[in-house]
Amino acid sequence: MSGAPWVVAALVAAVLAAVLRKYPVVALDWTGCSRAFLALGVAAAIVAIVLVSRLTVFMVDPAKTSWSTVPSSEFELRHLCLTAYFVAADVVRSHPNVYDQSLYELPGGDPTLPRRPMRLGIFSVDQYEYPPPFLLMPRALSWVAPDLQSLRALWFGLTGLGLLGALVMAARALGPPAATRVLLLAPFVLGAPATLSTLQKGNVQLLVIALALLAMALFSHRRRAAGGAILAFISVAKLYPGLLVVFLLARREWRAAIWTSGFAALFVALTLADVGWAPFAAFREHLPGLLSGEAFPAFRNPAAYSMNLSIPGLVFKARLFGVTDAGFGAMRAVGTLYTLVALALTVLLAIRARNEVSGPIVCLTVLVFATLRSPFLPWTYGTFPALWLATLLAAVAAPRESILWTWIAVVFALAVIIPNDAGLSPQAKALLTTIPQALTIGVAILGVRRTLLKRDLEPAGVPATAAPASAGGSTTCIPPA
Repeated sequence: MSGAPWVVAALVAAVLAAVLRKYPVVALDWTGCSRAFLALGVAAAIVAIVLVSRLTVFMVDPAKTSWSTVPSSEFELRHLCLTAYFVAADVVRSHPNVYDQSLYELPGGDPTLPRRPMRLGIFSVDQYEYPPPFLLMPRALSWVAPDLQSLRALWFGLTGLGLLGALVMAARALGPPAATRVLLLAPFVLGAPATLSTLQKGNVQLLVIALALLAMALFSHRRRAAGGAILAFISVAKLYPGLLVVFLLARREWRAAIWTSGFAALFVALTLADVGWAPFAAFREHLPGLLSGEAFPAFRNPAAYSMNLSIPGLVFKARLFGVTDAGFGAMRAVGTLYTLVALALTVLLAIRARNEVSGPIVCLTVLVFATLRSPFLPWTYGTFPALWLATLLAAVAAPRESILWTWIAVVFALAVIIPNDAGLSPQAKALLTTIPQALTIGVAILGVRRTLLKRDLEPAGVPATAAPASAGGSTTCIPPA
């Protein structure tokens, strides 16, 4: 491979570093960082740059499989969530029922056994499970990236840039000492094996989380139309970000909620104009199976559902240990009960959040609870919002150094993944996943605890009693810079 791209990348990085040094996006204060912590952050940044650069080679050229995140794993090499988006976007007009398994599986398979996916090049075709408005994005991108490989490279770049921007944005929302520590911990999020694996698979989860924080930041800057457009799209495309709309309503952010609702209607109308009503009718039939888990082929494969981090997914894990009546009916009941718990916690957070400055922590806490509702939440990307939240909580834990290092240990534990084809029994995988699952829940609970105890951060140099009240109840997830 030619060295020219690496030379260009190095020059761009040097220019960007010079510009940021002269015009810093985040106010830095190194006094809140010990030498050991600073050294760890710099080392983590170097490792993250190397790992992301290494993965970029595989994302540009799928033939270079040795540059994959886990080259020894056939599953990691062949699994590409983006294939589902690509196929559904391509066939939706000619085959409106994009939830038809025959679009993604080889014919003649047993519906009670693990699926036999079709192939696109070296990649296994995943099954599409999202609402029809999601297809607006891959269909729009197809104008500039009409084939899978070009779409894969473009999707990787957009997701990576979106995540990087959101990491910086979250740091900027905090006071300089904490913001500096957040930036030093950001490489643990960007370079984590779980993050890299999700970037490689092309799953939209990372981008949705990043866009959710961006939307709430825009609301805080009174840019309600832009924030509403972003939150509306990810809500109608992925459903679970709609919990942030509940947050806005509980905060009585009426204008933000109205803008979001208006744009949601617009995106539905655009989808109807583009692909018609038939995909919506198919989704209406498909939705009960999505909520109960029956629509997910992963529940035909113990090796897959044993690594499920969702709360309803605990039901099927129980089957691995002899609980015979643990099925989709029980999953539906657990999912319904947990939905009520997540809604109650979201309303409680909205009411008790005192100010805007610790907004990223509150916002990510809501999103962690939202993602845990999904019937199927793979280990690969299931820990991502909790991993990011853990770095923020670690950053605000200082100056108590011992607590900071404890948080870093939690971050390491959340960052690790085990490939689906690691050779372990489903029972062993189910037991191992209790660790990241418990840590994910625990980190979210600590996010709630911080809010309920009113330990919100204040702007640097501004005491709690002097923090100005925002007009019109505009106390969303992320504050104005």
